[in-house]
Amino acid sequence: MALLRWGTVAGLLTLLALDLLFPAPLPTARDTSSVVVARDGTPLRAFADAGGVWRHPADPDSVSPLYLEALLTYEDRWFHRHPGINPLALARAGWQWLSSGRIVSGGSTLTMQVARILEPHSRTPWGKARQMLRALQLEAHLSKRDILTLYLERAPFGGTIEGVEAASWAYLGKPASGLSRAEAAMLAVLPQAPSRLRPDRHPERARAARDKLLERMVEQGAWTRAEVDDARIEPVVSRALRPPMHAALLAQRLRSANPRASRIDSTIDAGLQRALEERVAGYFSGLPERTSAALLVIDNATMQARAYIGAAEFGDRARLGHVDMVRAWRSPGSTLKPFLYAMALDDGLIHSASLMVDAPQSFDGYRPGNFGTSYSGPVSAADALQRSLNVPAVDLLQRVGPGRFAARLDHAGIRLRFPRGAAPGLPLILGGTGATLEDLVGAHSALVRGGKAGRVRLTADAPLLERRLMSPGAAWIVAETLSSNARPGERADLFDLRDRPRVAWKTGTSYGFRDAWALGATRGYTVGVWVGRPDGTPLPGQYGAITALPLLFEVIDTLPRARDDAIALPRPASVEQHAVCWPLGLAAADQPASLCRRQLDAWVLDGAIPPTAAEREVRLWSAGRVRFRMDAVTGRRLSSNCAQLHDARDAEIARWPALLSPWLSAADRAAARLPALAWDCDDDGRERLAEVRIEGVQDGARLARAPGSVRGVQLSLRALGGQGRVQWLLDGRWLAETDGARPFVHEFTEPGIHTLTALADSGAWDRVGFQVLR
Repeated sequence: MALLRWGTVAGLLTLLALDLLFPAPLPTARDTSSVVVARDGTPLRAFADAGGVWRHPADPDSVSPLYLEALLTYEDRWFHRHPGINPLALARAGWQWLSSGRIVSGGSTLTMQVARILEPHSRTPWGKARQMLRALQLEAHLSKRDILTLYLERAPFGGTIEGVEAASWAYLGKPASGLSRAEAAMLAVLPQAPSRLRPDRHPERARAARDKLLERMVEQGAWTRAEVDDARIEPVVSRALRPPMHAALLAQRLRSANPRASRIDSTIDAGLQRALEERVAGYFSGLPERTSAALLVIDNATMQARAYIGAAEFGDRARLGHVDMVRAWRSPGSTLKPFLYAMALDDGLIHSASLMVDAPQSFDGYRPGNFGTSYSGPVSAADALQRSLNVPAVDLLQRVGPGRFAARLDHAGIRLRFPRGAAPGLPLILGGTGATLEDLVGAHSALVRGGKAGRVRLTADAPLLERRLMSPGAAWIVAETLSSNARPGERADLFDLRDRPRVAWKTGTSYGFRDAWALGATRGYTVGVWVGRPDGTPLPGQYGAITALPLLFEVIDTLPRARDDAIALPRPASVEQHAVCWPLGLAAADQPASLCRRQLDAWVLDGAIPPTAAEREVRLWSAGRVRFRMDAVTGRRLSSNCAQLHDARDAEIARWPALLSPWLSAADRAAARLPALAWDCDDDGRERLAEVRIEGVQDGARLARAPGSVRGVQLSLRALGGQGRVQWLLDGRWLAETDGARPFVHEFTEPGIHTLTALADSGAWDRVGFQVLR
């Protein structure tokens, strides 16, 4: 007995030593492939392991019970009872081989097959013995569930496909959890001869092997005859083998962030992603070469990304399709303007109908122009935002402060990139900084999320990070302003009649046509589109409203629709509507009718109705209410020193900002002018507005080229009487700047009737009309 015990101990020690010397060949992290899946589990992109094998994670709970039934019935009915080898099955297989001279059935258990998959061996008696020893070793180290999981993930299914989940998606385009009886049987038998039974190459062989297994399921009592007969009717339908490749750049990004994960669950909607990838590919087929695009769609409720397209065509060398433009730093153009107007509303600087000046101006040497180089004169804040006018935005940023504005954006998660050592300046509101599409989309969502911007979430376990960017009232006013802007080519008065979602949209174009942007927010979703060339070369003639905006609306019209999408967002209690008057900008009820030259409806935040902002430079003629005394009989103005007694009374006028004079009607200019001084009163200095007169062309002139000349009409022009800077506008578009009466020469090449305006910084101006003959 003692000898027997010592023999047993020696045997156990020998087995332990062998186990330590020859450890089980279990998979390591390097052997693991990975897959990035959509929110419903659909694979978006699979990454092969070091050996080039495609494999998806799987376990007994993630595959169809029908497949497990077919697999265990076909391969190893006693899997849950044997210790890794089945002596009865081995004896039966050996006897059949000896009696018939050929292999009739195998004796391998599922555990032995896993051992052969992990450590391939030769088909020799020694190889078989090694396989059985490895099977016993696996059973000693792993649970039955772990062994079954290894088979589900690593069984060969043809080509470089391993595992039932990868095979189900590759051949059938569906998860292994949704297999029918016929599909389960086909995939259960396929690993026995993956090259000979591949359904994409040999469908008839695959069908015959499937039907044979189906019959065995009836014989073993696993499935009924009726169930099997129904399954046999089902044809063998297979797709050509191809790995999934959707949201490719997002998948690459997520895998780089978590390279050891075998499965990464994204927030992407698989169906929407595929539909938008096809739409983007079709949209860009007609655009200039090397043009790429980025598209991001997020769910406003969760800040989760539902579609992510980092390049117009992944892998396209000409389009630099490997560059993810969703997170590339690019000039944002005018896309930051909504946040500036919201901040000005919160600061009490403006209401939606505040009078703003769209005229040539210099801001400490920085002279912005509008995209079309023309100017509109007096505009409301809402109109300036809808039309994305540059001069009012720069004026507003100077009042808010560029450093403070950039800090507010950074606090809310909108990172801006400036050249090393540079501080935020006025150009940033026109795109003089760097931003990413991802940050812009997260910030733009604040317009419909009560003023809270959020970090875009790419995985379900990513935390919800949000910061307040603006008050709920300011967000509502800006969103209402942008939503009321009709789509290009449509009438604004018919917009609300259409059965489409209201969209708070904004476009942007960077300097030199390098970046075209469009951002839009509905109740449910926020969408961002970027179009350009990743290498930064210009796309002349391609800008936000032309290139990016049509795609934005196509995407929005594709998104799932809710019943309240076409209804305006509920108005916060902090927002009221008031009638205001220009030029003072105050409530109509708080000023005499004589001072109300134009009445507008304004959205007002927290009851604040700020007056028209004072002009940056103090001029003799400045905006605001001007009080004076006048003779009650003659209506002439009185100074503090008059020779005679007058029947005097108090009077006042409302003046417009001086730079708006050329755009005002004759009646508005007259109403803003002080009455002439009474003859017996000393000059009070209140009318010393220097006059400007254009010299070089007469009003009403008709000009023609010199006989035989191919050049246009050349004129030498100057503004007589002008002091300081003088801005020249031709047909409302900026033409040139001169210093005082210094002349400049311009060649007029366009035939037709033209208007030339000279506007001094003091507010003095002159205008002439002339015709250039053909």
